[in-house]
Amino acid sequence: MTVRKEKKSRKYRGYRTHGWGTKGQHRDRGAQGSRQIGMHKEKWSWLVKYGEGWYGKHGFVNPTSKVYNVITMRKLQELIEKGEIKIKDENGKKVVDLTEYRYDKLIGSSGLKIPLVIKVNMASKKAIEKVKELGGQIILTTSE
Repeated sequence: MTVRKEKKSRKYRGYRTHGWGTKGQHRDRGAQGSRQIGMHKEKWSWLVKYGEGWYGKHGFVNPTSKVYNVITMRKLQELIEKGEIKIKDENGKKVVDLTEYRYDKLIGSSGLKIPLVIKVNMASKKAIEKVKELGGQIILTTSE
């Protein structure tokens, strides 16, 4: 390939398209960017079909918020019936340790059918009352 001694734009002054054919050729943006270039113009049909959520706000996750793994009393009963959560016998009492199954909190007002001793980090007031009514007990492993 030879090196030009003069600029092409200088050579083609007065020739409207500078050797790029009909008007408008070699004037577009081409493949300059990624997300932002042309998405609201020439790539709009692609955006409508595949780009859901492309524009607009997408939320913020507060770094100081705490996320707890919560289980309801009804879900606990279902998991016990399926055999996914095992009941242990300790000193003649049926014990379920929810911290072993990575649950942080027990909530709910009904759904449990058998008296259990439940070990969990946190529990709602209603859950504690209902377990006591059944003849069970909730042992809170941490206080928060």
